[in-house]
Amino acid sequence: MHLTESVVDINKALIEQCRHGSREAYHKLYKLYAKAMFNICLRMLNNRSEAEDMLQEVFTDVFQQIDSFHFKSTFGAWIKQIVVNKCINELKRKKTELEYLDDLEMVDMPEENDDGSSEYELALSVQNVKKAMEQLPDGSRTIFSLYLLEGYDHVEIAEILNITCQVSQGCL
Repeated sequence: MHLTESVVDINKALIEQCRHGSREAYHKLYKLYAKAMFNICLRMLNNRSEAEDMLQEVFTDVFQQIDSFHFKSTFGAWIKQIVVNKCINELKRKKTELEYLDDLEMVDMPEENDDGSSEYELALSVQNVKKAMEQLPDGSRTIFSLYLLEGYDHVEIAEILNITCQVSQGCL
């Protein structure tokens, strides 16, 4: 794909209706993307109330800036970038210092049970992972979310967070 080509977006008609002020189209786009964007906000901010507020700010910005969306990516990717940037700005505004997992104590892995499974494997569940994420320091949680859940690579995360990326951390 050439840089001058645009991406086909399945929501192009809705986006065009939003550009013409259709409240129904705004509502439909919100319903399509709100849950996924809220989850990103919640993972990054680790506070339901702040995530809800951030989601509203994001969609206010999205709808005010909808004319600047030029179909060079999908609409979902465009919104996601806005969400990630706004959450990072909020974390910076709160002057959150990044604490890396390297600074935390390592926990020994439990031994395997007779059936071949380990306590560790048995304990892993979506709920436990969410609880563990909530306990991470803000910086580590942000990096974890961007890398494992949002799919950014180390170099992209370093650029987004304006931090250095060392070879020992997986960067080139």
